[in-house]
Amino acid sequence: MTAEMVAPAWMRTQISAEQYDSWSEERCAGIEIVDGVAVASPSASKRHKRLARILANALDSAAGPDWNADTDFDVRLQDVPLTNRRPDVTVYRAETIDLTPTRPEHVLLVVEVVSPGSETTDRIVKVDQYAKAGIPFYWRVEQAATGVPIVYTYILDPATTAYRDGETFTGVIKAAAPFLVTVDLGSV
Repeated sequence: MTAEMVAPAWMRTQISAEQYDSWSEERCAGIEIVDGVAVASPSASKRHKRLARILANALDSAAGPDWNADTDFDVRLQDVPLTNRRPDVTVYRAETIDLTPTRPEHVLLVVEVVSPGSETTDRIVKVDQYAKAGIPFYWRVEQAATGVPIVYTYILDPATTAYRDGETFTGVIKAAAPFLVTVDLGSV
């Protein structure tokens, strides 16, 4: 099997912000750009997608008119080399809905739902990237064997551009600064 059979040529070359911005939404779906290289995201399970949608809906309702929450949403962490991430849930300023690309200064919270195969990326790599970009809050959701999710929250320390541990929730999200969210995730 050759490299051409595994990934198209454009996924094996350095991609600039200008090139990426010229691509169709369909071409960008399911990929992230890390240090200028396209990285295909594994297809998420139904449970993963449902959990992300439930969280996005709850956060969108709780956020009020100033913030939106969406799934499958590009966040441009840096232009050179291009790093574009697609968190499972993004909470961003409502007035920036039509701005492309969405920049870290528009984002309040990113949520990653950990799946088999994304553990290292979601637990280590993305945490560091989101913190360095200045995104104030990061949530990592683990899908426990019991079926009840565990939500780990992190709060950015601007002095160190690193996250410090926030609260951990099992099955229920009780609170998240600066807005209150109550969600029963036990039936996901």
